[in-house]
Amino acid sequence: MTTFDFSPLYRTSVGFDRLASMMNSATRQDQGNTYPPYNIRTTGDDHYQITMAVAGFAEGDLDITTEQNRLVVTGNRADEAEEKGEYLHRGIATRSFERRFNLAEHVKVVSASLENGLLHIDLERELPEAMKPRTIEISKPTARLLDIEKGSKEKDVLESEDKAA
Repeated sequence: MTTFDFSPLYRTSVGFDRLASMMNSATRQDQGNTYPPYNIRTTGDDHYQITMAVAGFAEGDLDITTEQNRLVVTGNRADEAEEKGEYLHRGIATRSFERRFNLAEHVKVVSASLENGLLHIDLERELPEAMKPRTIEISKPTARLLDIEKGSKEKDVLESEDKAA
């Protein structure tokens, strides 16, 4: 496995500590936390969707929160009442979970819906006006110092020709 040392980045850069920490944590192996399974896809230029398989969870069992560029999805399932019969195989997981997603700057949660055991979370990147590209109109130049000096020299030449004549 390849490891990366980000300490030079910490020493020589200001304000990139969050990025380096994210890269450092991403290179660490996940501790087997694969529940619940999820997909992340793009639905447009600045639109994303996270889909999580949360079979057995109702809307009241799920909490979605955002804090400091982090999305946290938590599922807490109440204890089930005793059902008649005995399980021969129990493959549908209904344990509690907490799944964290790091969000880029200016990404916000737009909506969330639960349908057929799938939790869909819609995200959108909304750039502030100051960061959006803008077009600068090119206009005709106003009188410049060189043009003014050039014009006064031509005027002086014309006046001296008039006096000579």
